[in-house]
Amino acid sequence: MIEVHELTKRYGDITAVDRLSFTVPPGRVTGFLGPNGAGKTTTLRMLLGLVAPTAGAATIGGRPFRERPRGLRHVGALLDAGDVHGGRTARAHLSALARSNGIPRRRVAEVLGEVGLDRAAGRRVGGFSLGMRQRLGIAAALLGDPPVLLFDEPLNGLDPEGVLWMRGLFRRLADEGRTVLVSSHQMSEMESSADHLVVMGRGALITAESVARFAARGIRPGVRVRSPEAVALSAALTAEGAVVEAADGDVLTVGGLAADRVGELAHRHGLPLHELTPRAASVEATFLELTAGSVEYTAYGTRPSSTTGEAGAAR
Repeated sequence: MIEVHELTKRYGDITAVDRLSFTVPPGRVTGFLGPNGAGKTTTLRMLLGLVAPTAGAATIGGRPFRERPRGLRHVGALLDAGDVHGGRTARAHLSALARSNGIPRRRVAEVLGEVGLDRAAGRRVGGFSLGMRQRLGIAAALLGDPPVLLFDEPLNGLDPEGVLWMRGLFRRLADEGRTVLVSSHQMSEMESSADHLVVMGRGALITAESVARFAARGIRPGVRVRSPEAVALSAALTAEGAVVEAADGDVLTVGGLAADRVGELAHRHGLPLHELTPRAASVEATFLELTAGSVEYTAYGTRPSSTTGEAGAAR
C-alpha cells in the first residue's frame, strides 16, 4: 500500500506539493490526475526517495522507499522513458539493473518478451523510438516482480495496440493483488483503465474517489438537441421543468429530462428534431470542470501562481 500523509515540498517561495494526503491500496488501478504544474511528478519522486519532502511522509508498504536496499524487488517505477544511456543495448540496461538488485538474470529475457522487445534486445537504446523506450521502461519496472508499481505517463508514444496492451497490463497487475498507481493526461484511458482516481491541482488534493463517482459529480448527464424551432422547443421543455441552455444556432443542451421524454414533447408540440443525442457524464468533462481553477499553463500564456511548480517545472 502507498500512504501519503500531509506531504509538502517547497522550493524557496514556491510550494510544489501542499499538505497532500491519500492512500493507494492493492488490488486496484488508481489513476493519478492533475493539470500540468499540479505537482504529480514531484509527488512520485518523493515516494521514490528522489526528492526529500519539506514536511509530511510518503511510505510504500509502511516504510520509506529509500530504506529498501534492493528497491526493484519492492517497487517498480517508470518516471522518464528517456532516462537511459543511449549507448547501451536493451539487454545490457536491464542486466545491470538485475545485478544491482539481486534479481535472477532470466528475468531480463522474460520481461523483454512480455513488453514485446525480445527481438530488439541487442539494439542500442539510442536508436529506439519513444514507444520502444516506454516499453523498455515498463520492462525495468516489472523486472523485480514487485508488489507496487508506479507509472508516470506510460502511454506516451504508444500506438493503439500498445495502449490496449497497457490497459490489459494494468488490469492484470491489479488482479494479481499489486498496488498500481498511474499518472496520465489521457482521460479516456483512465476512464477505461482505472478503478479509483486521485486528483490534485496546484499542489493540493482536489478529490480521491472511484471513477464512477468522480464522473457523476461533475457535468450531469443531459441531451443535445438540434431543431429549426429551437426557441419554441426551449419554451416547451422549460415548461416541463427542464434546464435548457442555447448553444450555437439551433442547438440546445437539455438537463433534467431523458432523451425519450424530450422526443415525446417535441412530437406533441409538432416541433421537428434534426438531432437528439444523450450526453453522458465523463471523467474528462468532470476533470476539466473541477480543475479549471488549477490550470497553470493555458493556450493564452502562463497564469502566475505562488503555489505551483517544481522550480517552475513540477507536473
